Amino acid sequence: MDKIELKVVGLSYSQTQTGAYALILKEKSGNRRLPIIIGGAEAQAIAIPLEKMTPSRPLTHDLFKSFLDSFDIVMHEVVIYNLVEGIFFAKIICSQGAKNLEIDARSSDAVAIALRCEKPIYTHDFILGSAGIIIDEEDEGAEDETSNFSMEEVSELDAGEADTLADLEKQLELALEREDYEKASKLRDELKKRKKK
Repeated sequence: MDKIELKVVGLSYSQTQTGAYALILKEKSGNRRLPIIIGGAEAQAIAIPLEKMTPSRPLTHDLFKSFLDSFDIVMHEVVIYNLVEGIFFAKIICSQGAKNLEIDARSSDAVAIALRCEKPIYTHDFILGSAGIIIDEEDEGAEDETSNFSMEEVSELDAGEADTLADLEKQLELALEREDYEKASKLRDELKKRKKK
């Protein structure tokens, strides 16, 4: 069965489930998107490497990467290999010396680890065919330029109360100190938006 490479486009708030997020994966050589509904903690784990943040202490996925490195286990790729009743199944393909390993994982965990290890993410055509969304080429550029979080959600973080870039930068530093990476990524998006103006 042929594999199709995906890349992470970003995260957005789920329009259908309160407190949930949609992880958006894009077909690397095509115009299909694969949205996967994930929880807030999972979204935070994926947002950290996407935003190139470094937590003050290693989080679970960082620990997993350190474990792989320490025991000379080489991660090769992630494959989202099945979809059953709306649940995606993934596996992490690794090797240790001559031994090949396939580790079962939730798709959100597998993606979070793939991003940290800078390894490719794949799926199969039947999954994109049943759960994928086709994006028109005109809409594609506009979608890729959007931030990961809506500005309405950023305002919930008191970013709207910050009058200056310096205020936002202080809030960002505080969020990083408290290890509130979800808030930090939203503040960073707001800073980027204001700096472009």
